[in-house]
This record gives sequence, C-alpha cells and structure tokens, in this order.
Amino acid sequence: MLTGKRIVITGGTGSLGSVLVRRLLSGTVGTPAAITVFSRDEAKQHTMRLSYGRLETATDEVIYHNFERLLRFRIGDVRDLASVSSVLRDADIVFNAAALKQVPTCEYFPSEAVKTNIGGPENIVRAIRDGGLPVETVVGISTDKAVKPVNVMGMTKAIQERIFIEGNLECPGTRFVCARYGNVLASRGSVIPLFHHQIRLGGPVTITDFEMTRFLLSLEEAVDTVLAALADGQPGETYIPRVPSARVVDVAQALIGERPIETIVTGIRPGEKVHEILVSEEEAQLTVPRGDYYVILPRLPELRPVEPAGPILEREYSSRDDVMSTDDVATFLARHKLLPDHELVLEEDMLR
Repeated sequence: MLTGKRIVITGGTGSLGSVLVRRLLSGTVGTPAAITVFSRDEAKQHTMRLSYGRLETATDEVIYHNFERLLRFRIGDVRDLASVSSVLRDADIVFNAAALKQVPTCEYFPSEAVKTNIGGPENIVRAIRDGGLPVETVVGISTDKAVKPVNVMGMTKAIQERIFIEGNLECPGTRFVCARYGNVLASRGSVIPLFHHQIRLGGPVTITDFEMTRFLLSLEEAVDTVLAALADGQPGETYIPRVPSARVVDVAQALIGERPIETIVTGIRPGEKVHEILVSEEEAQLTVPRGDYYVILPRLPELRPVEPAGPILEREYSSRDDVMSTDDVATFLARHKLLPDHELVLEEDMLR
C-alpha cells in the first residue's frame, strides 16, 4: 500500500506517531521511499533516533535496516506555514498527528490549542493549495472529544475535521480523510498507568466519577484505524473503530483485584466528559458500517454520494452503550497484559 511513497508524520514523536513509525518501518504495509518525522521537540526526536540505532537483535533486523535507509527527522512546527510548506514539498502521504491533546492543558491555554489544532491543519491545506504540491492523501487524526465538544481540545479537533473535509474542495488533487478514536490504553497520561502507580503506592485509587465510561482501544488498533482510512477512505470520510467500552471504576477494580486498596471519588476534571461519544445522533444519519469500522460520510454535498452504501447507524455511538461486565473487563485487561501482575509498558516506550 505504501511501497515507494514519501511519508510525512507531523507530531511523529508523540504516542500515535511513534507507533505509526514502527508499523511503517516493519514493512507490513509496504516499503516507503522515505518517512519524515516532523515535530518541534528536538529531545524526543533525538531519543527516537537513538532508540532505532540501538536495535541490534535478529528479530529487529528488518526494522533496524529500514531505519538506516528510510527514517528522517526534521525540526519544525505545524503552526509555521513556511516550515509546513517546506516539509510537504516532497510528500506523497501526510499523517497529521501534531496536536495539543491534554484536556486540562487546553482549558488553561485555549489560544495555544487553537494555534496547533486549528492553525496546523489550515497550514497543511494552504501549503498544498498555494504551492500546488502533489500530495496524494492527508489523514487527520481526531478524537471522540470532537463529538458534541464541551472542552477546548474537542472544539479545536472538531474544526480540524471540518478544515480537512473542506480541503477536498480547496485541493481537488489531494484526498483528505480523518480517523477518529477515543482514549488509548496504556498511553502516557492515560488512566491505567495512573492506577498502576497508585496501586504500587498502596492507594487510594482515584476515580473522577463512578458513572464514567471509556472505550478500550490500544495504540496498535488506533494505527489500524488510521491505515484503514488511508487504504479505503473516500474524500471527506471519517473512520471510527468499533471497540468495547467499560466503566472506569470497573477498570480500577479489575486492576486492584483482592488488594485492600481504597477507591475514592475526586470529581470530574476541567473539560472532562462522563461518557465518550464517537458518533453523535446527528452524524449517525451519515454513518455506515464498513468492516471493523463505522464511516461517517462527508457533510458537504459536493463530496457525499447520493445514497449511503449500506444501512445507516440508528443511534449515537457512545461508551455508555454495551458496557462490559466487571469480569469481562478483568479478562480483557489480562489478555492485553495490563494487570499489575504484568510489567506495564507504555505504548510509546516500546522502542526505548
């Protein structure tokens, strides 16, 4: 699928970016001509470069030699149009993973979130349009918080989606699609590493709300969603994974097990939702199942087929629906080696 393609990953040193890079280097989706990690964090780029340079075992041979040939690092900021225009000049495929994504941070610094989460996508579209760049596809990485947004992070990501969808009209030679998913298991800043830390200290384990639910998705599954949108998405479509959900308190209880550890309620953080929603009831009218995914057809009539190909979704897709039982949650976490009996490896630390 990506053989011979020149790929740029904005925010390529982040949680999704680092796992996406590893997948691309593995050769399972073809051998690209080049992979450029574009970000403003020189320390993370340095760490990633060294991490690949230390891969020397036989099982790492393919990735190691691909790294030598393919992987490039470029300092730059998605907020800066000239920087974006320069890095996209030789790109065939762009994955926009650059974002301010911590909900409380975006609440306290909303203008900074606007600059990255809205200004960045605008710069990508402008660079392609004004420079006449021959970029084939742009995949925008979005979030459940863009649905019925109640926080700055979600509001800016919702506008990112609209910018990329409309980009299909601004840049008719480029296909813009999006991938939207919820919180990722064992990613830095997520709840499972926090619970592990609190359990190691003997508690208490902190729950923001006993009714809170979340979808359970690994970063590998997030990458699968991004690559599915790249492979099969039509201009303006948004891909959403169909994954299980659970109450956060059940996740905590499964991790605690028989340990005498107290659970306390601390209250919802600024901008936080009780339930994740990946498809709203308004979007459901344009949403169709496609394999392991739901696909939201574009809102703009110029991009939308006359009739949806398949049955539409009958209601919103929320983490409050079809919640797993406590036993099923424990089984799920054990299968993914996320219980405290296992050594927890953060997804983005797997290369280090």
